[in-house]
Amino acid sequence: MDVILAKYAGFCYGVRRAVDTVSKAAKQHGSPMYTLGPIIHNPQVVEWLAEQGVQSVQRLEDIPAGSIAVMPSHGVPRRTIEQAESRGLHVIDLTCPFVSKIYRVAADLVKDGYQVVIVGDMGHTEVRGIMSVAGDDALAVSTPDNLPKDGLKTKVGIVSQTTQTADRFRSLVGHICTRAYEVRAFNTICHATTERQNAALGTAEEADIMIVVGGRNSANTKRLAEICADTGVPTHHVEVAKEIDPAWFKGAKKVGVTAGASTPDWIIQEVVEMVQSVPELGQG
Repeated sequence: MDVILAKYAGFCYGVRRAVDTVSKAAKQHGSPMYTLGPIIHNPQVVEWLAEQGVQSVQRLEDIPAGSIAVMPSHGVPRRTIEQAESRGLHVIDLTCPFVSKIYRVAADLVKDGYQVVIVGDMGHTEVRGIMSVAGDDALAVSTPDNLPKDGLKTKVGIVSQTTQTADRFRSLVGHICTRAYEVRAFNTICHATTERQNAALGTAEEADIMIVVGGRNSANTKRLAEICADTGVPTHHVEVAKEIDPAWFKGAKKVGVTAGASTPDWIIQEVVEMVQSVPELGQG
């Protein structure tokens, strides 16, 4: 039995900071706290925090006046924090510092007269937050096909959602450079994302099968699954160990395991132990 755990897997700095901060705050205050949406994109961690009195809600209106409102690690539109403070809520902003940096870069590009293009998944919370400071003509695109035929201005500034791949970012920068006179590109992919993607790729190249662990609502985990699957190695995305099917491992000798940046260590360990317990491993 040979289980290979990727060198970089699980919580990144921003996620660990958010979870640790809100958990400590819940113990100190001893009263219900509220996160605007999930604090991170992992249902099991959100459930664990709920047991400590940290509730996830979808609207500011659902948070009682005078309560603590926690902004999630992937950020929120800037006006949301202003609205929270105007309602008398005590705000704890746990936006990842790497995401906050993108806000600053995007805002500076707008001041300098650039149309901002965000390489990212439109509708994702992080991208919506960046859009809130990126100007009225900002665009969010994930493929060259998403670029409008006539919607680019002469000066274009490009940033990336932290969880995008370098290949996707390069591809879109290249396409935009053929259509705009002046282009400024800032590679704002988080270094932790790059580390995990490279480690997942290296692990997949050694393995007969890959298990990617993390929330199904986690963009960076889904990206890891895509990267592993693109190598041709059978890849399975699971949230927890009980989703593992022993039939997956028939004939496999090496199983690779990686995990998204919002996946806690205890879930990764349970998956590794489950894989190690599968009797079919290596037999075919």
